[in-house]
Amino acid sequence: MDLELNNKAAIITGGTEGIGKATATVLTQEGANVLICGRRTNILNKAIEEIRQTAKGKIEGINADITKKSDITLLADTCIKKFSRIDILINNAGTSSAHNFELANEQIWDEDLQLKLYAALRLSHKVITHMKKNGAGRIINVTNLGGKQPGANSLPTSVSRAAGMALTKAMSKDLAKYNILVNTVAIGLIKSGQHEKRFDSVKKQNPALTLNDYYQSISNNVPLNRVGEASEAANAIAFLVSGKASYLTGTAINIDGGTSAVL
Repeated sequence: MDLELNNKAAIITGGTEGIGKATATVLTQEGANVLICGRRTNILNKAIEEIRQTAKGKIEGINADITKKSDITLLADTCIKKFSRIDILINNAGTSSAHNFELANEQIWDEDLQLKLYAALRLSHKVITHMKKNGAGRIINVTNLGGKQPGANSLPTSVSRAAGMALTKAMSKDLAKYNILVNTVAIGLIKSGQHEKRFDSVKKQNPALTLNDYYQSISNNVPLNRVGEASEAANAIAFLVSGKASYLTGTAINIDGGTSAVL
């Protein structure tokens, strides 16, 4: 299937690892030109090198901290400088910040909201001017299941992700007249660097444990009985930003192996 992404220009935040990197890989394989950002130069350069091996489109990277307004401006300006347009924005940057309500202090809340909510809305503001000029655009806000089903010890992530879902729906209404489509993907258990860091910690207590064993042990509540691959999330995102998804906006798609109890 031709996703009609050839020569489209995309920005992916958090694009150096996990879902962001996998999505950049898929989009460039489809002929899109992609700009990723990250704060660690060595990880950024490594990701670019690996993505370039299979890319048909161009892959570029920039050091940026998207909690800084100046870096958000730099990111959008760099995409225009490199590719002369912006068609796609994937707000993917984020970390798991899960605490008990009593232990989540104001600094923890502020850092999480700046990264997951304010960065997404600020960057969206920057790119929609260019999308309007193009007559179309795609914005994906990557959230997670906790935004729909907050659990114990899930703050502030569950709240910031719920805000991301509300932002998605509101933006989709306001931007539909410009043919700018806005959707969110609610991520469940997907293989990532964050899980590997947790594995490293667990392995210290159980040296015989393998990464595959660890992933299997945390997938007990997943109906498909496994942890998802980053590429599986990337394929769904690639479809949503493609020309084949031209009548989808304001939706939330669970990428979770059937885990969520709600649609």
